[in-house]
Amino acid sequence: MKSFGQVLRDARKKAGLTQRELAARLKREDGRPVDPPYLNAVEHDHRYPPEDYLIQQMAKIVGISPDVLYFHANRQPPDVKTEADQERLEAAYRAFRKALGVKPAGKRK
Repeated sequence: MKSFGQVLRDARKKAGLTQRELAARLKREDGRPVDPPYLNAVEHDHRYPPEDYLIQQMAKIVGISPDVLYFHANRQPPDVKTEADQERLEAAYRAFRKALGVKPAGKRK
């Protein structure tokens, strides 16, 4: 499975952007642009995936779904972060496995 950095790098290249161009378009919470060395470190997995607000911007700029970046960041999108009872959580994982065509854990033979 690809890492967050690999997915971001592939999407950036497909969008025809350099790291410098993407970094200049990304804005921190205080409005300053992201430094290219920071983006380079993220793309090479030398830093953890960034905060949600940067993931949202990255996805929009490079033209992919934020859900893809959240998945590769091993994190839930903000709109999905909620308290869920065990039954709803299990149903969500069953649906996810079904969509991937994967057998449930513990039932593999």
